[in-house]
Amino acid sequence: MLRTQQDLLNVLEQIGIEYTNHEHPAVFTVEEAAQHHDGIKGAHSKNLFFKDKKKNLFLVVTLSDKPIRIKEVAKKINAKSPSFGKPDLLAEVLGVIPGAVTPFAAINATGHPLKVVLDEELMENEWLNFHPLVNTATTTVASKDIPRFMEHCNQEYEIIRL
Repeated sequence: MLRTQQDLLNVLEQIGIEYTNHEHPAVFTVEEAAQHHDGIKGAHSKNLFFKDKKKNLFLVVTLSDKPIRIKEVAKKINAKSPSFGKPDLLAEVLGVIPGAVTPFAAINATGHPLKVVLDEELMENEWLNFHPLVNTATTTVASKDIPRFMEHCNQEYEIIRL
């Protein structure tokens, strides 16, 4: 069963991860989200969902303003000819819509072979901001808590410099 925003926030509380949730209008791009960053501390993210030709699934999480070259990222994460995952696959695997992609969606990825790749440069920030499974809010958490969340979800992840 796919989790909701409230389910996610309940899990964060249950495993002792402090958070601040900020509601805002729906956003579908990094540029739209940037219009709502005032008053929200920490780094903001860009989240890219890929499928490669071997049907491996990847969620790449980096800084919102960091330019990404897919071919370079593919080499670093060992993806063979990656392409963006289609909305139906995104919904099936992560339980989110385009514009709401987030590492928090690992909570919904049970039964799917997903590898989460966290950019080391992003993880060097004390506070991180991600959508809480919806694109109408941003949730701030400490970067040190993201590995604990991934482990709680039994989610494979890797921190590398992209």
